[in-house]
Amino acid sequence: MSTHISVPPQMLLERILTLEIVRVTERAAVSAARLRGHGQEKAADKAAVDAMRRELNKLPIEGTIVIGEGERDEAPMLFIGEKVGLNAGPKVDIAVDPLEGTTLCAKNMPGSIATMAMADGGTLLHAPDVYMQKIAIGPGFAKNVIELDAPPADNVRRLAKAKGVDPSAINVLVLDRPRHADIINSVRSTGAAVQLITDGDVAGVIHCAKPDETGVDMYIGTGGAPEGVLAAVALRCIGGQMQCRLILDTEEKRERAHKMGVTDPKMIYGIEDMAKGDCLFAATGVTTGSLLTGVKFKKDVIETETVVMRSVTGTVRYIKAEHRQLEKFHLD
Repeated sequence: MSTHISVPPQMLLERILTLEIVRVTERAAVSAARLRGHGQEKAADKAAVDAMRRELNKLPIEGTIVIGEGERDEAPMLFIGEKVGLNAGPKVDIAVDPLEGTTLCAKNMPGSIATMAMADGGTLLHAPDVYMQKIAIGPGFAKNVIELDAPPADNVRRLAKAKGVDPSAINVLVLDRPRHADIINSVRSTGAAVQLITDGDVAGVIHCAKPDETGVDMYIGTGGAPEGVLAAVALRCIGGQMQCRLILDTEEKRERAHKMGVTDPKMIYGIEDMAKGDCLFAATGVTTGSLLTGVKFKKDVIETETVVMRSVTGTVRYIKAEHRQLEKFHLD
């Protein structure tokens, strides 16, 4: 007697696509990793974009890129609004950052990743490629322990109180940019420590979710809106709090945002405002960092490490893969 396994439609994201999106980030990571340390940021990014697009177009989905490489006029591929997939299967929103930390990859420094998220159609924030203010902490705290508009020092004290520790025990991750000088000074005024990173604020936010492992309690600063949405998807899966606001400081940016459906340019977004439905998140290491091991090229094997998460179940899988059919990584 043959047994027939039926998968309810709402499980399609997990059953069919969890491993499929791992393949997408793996291919992008391997393509970018071939250019590690070559000082060619654009070439590495293009290699990751090309590989990611090829794999996305093999998936049984009706996919729309809602967070991509930029708007159509400035990004030839994986632009916002581009349709991907086989045009069969579930309608999904896709957010991509094919190579987060292009500079890290070009300089062969730690922490570069290939990352993407997938969600039910119409559930991811359609954000223009602008800057975004962000603050994030990990899971396990009462709502609104942190507030985007509160001074950084106040947020440090509030988190310290919620954790039952002195502010000096708090470690805050901040992108190393001149614009963050006031944030850094405010955090340090409490006795808390600041950990600076040069790039990679998707990974930066994710670090907050596991403070016991990473030593990071909070993320504060201004970074890209696309990275903000990707990080929100990850936190939907593993828990945490995040508040963000798009920086729409010119009429042109406000107009672009309005076309994407942003009606309140000053709105503060929580995690569920940016990622509403069932969603998946995957990231593959390009260069080895504190989140993931980078791609390893061996004689007959390519090794990758990927983390893949799903919001509905809160499942987090780490997939260490050994690829022996190396021609699959070659250009079509």
